[in-house]
Amino acid sequence: MAPRPSHRLSPLVSDQEGTRHPSDTAGPEQHGPRPLAALDPNGLLVLSHTLFTCAQQGEVVRLAMRHVSALGPYHAEAGYLATGHGLSRVPGQEARTPTVDDALMNEFGEADGSVSLPERSWTWAFGLREAGALLGFILVSARSEPDEQGRFLLSTLMGLTSAALSLTARRATQHENAGELSHLRTERDTALRQLDTTRSELNLQNAVHETFARVAARGGGEDALTQALYELTGLSALIEDRFGNLRSWAGPDRPDPYPVRSSTDQEEMLRRVGREPGPVKVKGRLVALARPRGDLLGVLALEDPEATADEYTLFALDHAQRSLAQELMHMRELTEVELRLHRQLIDDLLEGADETNACARAEAVGHDLRNTHYVVVAHWPGNAANSFTRAVEQATATSAARPLITRRGDRIVLLTEARPEDDAVYTALAHALGTPDAAIGVSTRCDSPDGIPRCYQEALRALEVRQNSRQRSGTTFFADLGLYRILGPGNDRRELEDFVREWLGRLIDYDARHDTELVETLSRYFDCGGNYDDAAAALTVHRSTLRYRLQRIREISDRDLADVDTRLNLQVATRVWKIILGGRR
Repeated sequence: MAPRPSHRLSPLVSDQEGTRHPSDTAGPEQHGPRPLAALDPNGLLVLSHTLFTCAQQGEVVRLAMRHVSALGPYHAEAGYLATGHGLSRVPGQEARTPTVDDALMNEFGEADGSVSLPERSWTWAFGLREAGALLGFILVSARSEPDEQGRFLLSTLMGLTSAALSLTARRATQHENAGELSHLRTERDTALRQLDTTRSELNLQNAVHETFARVAARGGGEDALTQALYELTGLSALIEDRFGNLRSWAGPDRPDPYPVRSSTDQEEMLRRVGREPGPVKVKGRLVALARPRGDLLGVLALEDPEATADEYTLFALDHAQRSLAQELMHMRELTEVELRLHRQLIDDLLEGADETNACARAEAVGHDLRNTHYVVVAHWPGNAANSFTRAVEQATATSAARPLITRRGDRIVLLTEARPEDDAVYTALAHALGTPDAAIGVSTRCDSPDGIPRCYQEALRALEVRQNSRQRSGTTFFADLGLYRILGPGNDRRELEDFVREWLGRLIDYDARHDTELVETLSRYFDCGGNYDDAAAALTVHRSTLRYRLQRIREISDRDLADVDTRLNLQVATRVWKIILGGRR
């Protein structure tokens, strides 16, 4: 089928004569209303109302095609709508129009014209247009070419259809525009709400930043941190050390006394919180760890039994946790520097430092060497260095002035202004370290820095006497040593050895040859004041065994134990042998 254009339709009204309507023949005597069928015999007015209310362009074309046969002996063969990809057939008429070739219609062009169809005498493609733009086609066939009135009616129908298509397209465009506008308004409202939310969050976060910045500017401190966190969140804030001991609390309902968790529960809680990247809910608390550089220095928590914490609360807690970590790390670094300076100072003082220089250095670390001091030496076997040092620091923390502390081998040396009260320090250390098997030696009073080395030797002597006495644990003051004060390291060691050989040489040699303990027996006998029962118990031997040994001592040494001077020299010799010479044979 080759489409070929024929003549175009004549205008709706000819230039030479007007179109005649049935109403034109009515006489002047006809007045009054006339029936709608008489006014609209072809139903175009009713159809126009229906066409203009359609929502879809395809429905407009289908209504127009169904009305073609109402205008005369005509048939609508097919209807097409123009799309961006050419003409698209309007579904609904396929059974009646098997002979229309859609491909050829797409090559038809935009002008009205005749179309050749099998078994059709006349077929015309009526264009549907708006302002010169093609909207589609309706193909109409008839047994013969329509007369002028038929062409007028068909052209009128096509004009109404074009107008309805244009209106439908405008409605669709307006609907799309309205939908897009509504969508844009919704997006705008959503964006505004998000902006308000973001602004509020930023304001809250800024308040947190400013609060903790003020805390830092004023010098920080744990109490200031917990107070700021409490004011920001309205929840009681607290700081614990890693062992669960309370360090700071801000807010109401502070427990008194503060509950102490077992070490097992504490470690389990720390492991649980440590596995998470942020705060963790633990029995009505929000808990965060202060772990700068991976070292656990403290625990920060909020009391939240009602689970009211929100994102703002978590943000404030996180910021406080980072501030606390910095604070604790700073405190640790200062403490380490201070301890290092203290240790260097006391080490130099024990060796004998220049007084002027030592006083200046001590003043720099907050210690006044011009006050009187005491040297204390503590020995606690089997304890780790760090735990021993911390225990000593805690035991002496109640002093008016903090002591200077250093380590010498497995011993702790303190330089303190306060004289320890009897066994107070020993008792505190025994409790902290969990064992009483230890000894402490305390020097006499030191009035100037240049006397510190001497007092150190006194404390060592007092410690040594305690460790070699019957009661090896406890505190010994050098001032209480009596005779043992003259047996110190200041004496000539060769003279002491000669003195011991003079009075105990035979017994020492006898013990070495026969693997006996006559010198030890004599020493214990004197320690017990010559009491047979106490001496036998100290040696864990029978009373008769003790008597036998003392008799052998008299025979071997050729000394009279009943003589006062002999007893004194023998007792001093056993003390020198045991304390100064270490019991060497």
